[in-house]
Amino acid sequence: MQRVFLRIFAIALSINSAAYGQSLGDIARENREKQSAKNASAAQPKVITNANLPKDPDANQEQAEAQSGTNASTEAADRHSADQRSAQQRLAEQRAADQWKRQILTQENKMANLQARIDQLNASIRSAGGSVQYEGPSNRYQARQLRRVAQIQMQLDEQKMKLDQMQEAARHAGMHTAVYDP
Repeated sequence: MQRVFLRIFAIALSINSAAYGQSLGDIARENREKQSAKNASAAQPKVITNANLPKDPDANQEQAEAQSGTNASTEAADRHSADQRSAQQRLAEQRAADQWKRQILTQENKMANLQARIDQLNASIRSAGGSVQYEGPSNRYQARQLRRVAQIQMQLDEQKMKLDQMQEAARHAGMHTAVYDP
């Protein structure tokens, strides 16, 4: 008996919710009607009074021409301001590209200077019969120079990594290859 009662109760609840529930289509329709009512109330019609009308009927033609001239000048001003914004954006992009290029060229110059110092030190420690590289240093001066070459080589490697990072950052910033690989 209790099972029968529970089944009847469950069926009654499902019928009740189906009878009083709104469909999704009804809800959407109501929302559209509310939106259209809101939009219609927002767009107020223009009221023309006698104070707005000219006393001379020929003035209507002149006023319409003046108004169309005003509209054309407004459109021209809008076009001009859009062109001006576009030009400012291009100028800002060009400045950013120039800044990236300057930084990358400065970094490349640092690397070139380090490489030139390494070459100069290597040239100064060469022995008469060949290079120190194969023979090893023959005195303290050459040993010190070799340590300096190693230090400068480490600096050069760090600068190369920094350059790679800068070029990658410029590429991610959307710069052209001419900017980050001059």
